[in-house]
Amino acid sequence: MLALFCAGIPALAWGPEGHALVARIADAQLTAAARTQVAAILGPGSTMASVSSWPDQIRHDRPQTGPWHYVDIPIDKPGLDMDRDCPKGNCVIAAIADMRAKLKDPATPAAERREALMFLIHFVGDMHQPLHSSDNHDKGGNDVHVIFHGQPGNLHGLWDSGLLGRIGKEDELFGKLSAVSARRRRKFAKGTVSDWAEEAHKLAQQMVYGKLPQGAAGAPVEISADYERRADPVIELQIERAGARLAMVLNQDLQ
Repeated sequence: MLALFCAGIPALAWGPEGHALVARIADAQLTAAARTQVAAILGPGSTMASVSSWPDQIRHDRPQTGPWHYVDIPIDKPGLDMDRDCPKGNCVIAAIADMRAKLKDPATPAAERREALMFLIHFVGDMHQPLHSSDNHDKGGNDVHVIFHGQPGNLHGLWDSGLLGRIGKEDELFGKLSAVSARRRRKFAKGTVSDWAEEAHKLAQQMVYGKLPQGAAGAPVEISADYERRADPVIELQIERAGARLAMVLNQDLQ
C-alpha cells in the first residue's frame, strides 16, 4: 500500500527513505576530515543515514522544533522575505544557521553538538522538498486531498513519500542519484541557503501546484500519470541537490 501521510500540519519531508538518501549521498561526498569528525560526533553505531529522521521522531515531545522544518514563502510571491516568512527567526533557514554555528563552535557541549548535526542533516533535506519552502494556505499541502493509484492521501504526503516510493527502493536509487549528485556537486553547491529555499519555492509554484490536475470542487484530486511523470525527475533532482549541499556544508564546517 502507498504510504501517504495525512498529518494536520506540515510535519514531514521526504519520509525516512528520502532523508536516508540525502544523508547517504552527502556522506559519499565528505572529505576525510569531515567524515572523521562526523563519526566522532555521532558516536559508535550511528551513521548520517541512521539519524537522518531523528528530528521528526522527537517533534511530538519537542513541539517548539516544529517551525524549524520549513519556511512559508507564499506561492503568490516571487521570493523570500525573511521578515514575512521567518517571523522571529523561527524557520528552517534560521535553524540551519543556528545548527551550523553550534556545530562549528568547539565549546558546544558534546550532546548539544550531536543534536545540532542531526538537526542539520535533516533540515537541509527538509528544505528541498518544495512544500517545505512554500505556503499556499493549505497547511503545506495537507489540506489538498488526492487519490494516487487508487489510494487516498494528501498533496504533502504525495511529495514526501508517495511519489518517491514508486520511483524505486532506497538502495536502487542511491547508486543512480549519488552518481549524478557527485558529478554536479560544484554546480549544486553554488548559492546560499536562502537561494536554495527560493529554488524549491519556484518548483512548488511551477510543478507542485502549477501542474496539479484540476478536479471537481470539494472532490479529491486524481493524480494523473502525466503529473507523476513530470514530478519524478523533480524529486530526484532535489534529493541530488540536497545531498551535495549537505556535504558542502559539512565539509566547510568540519574541516
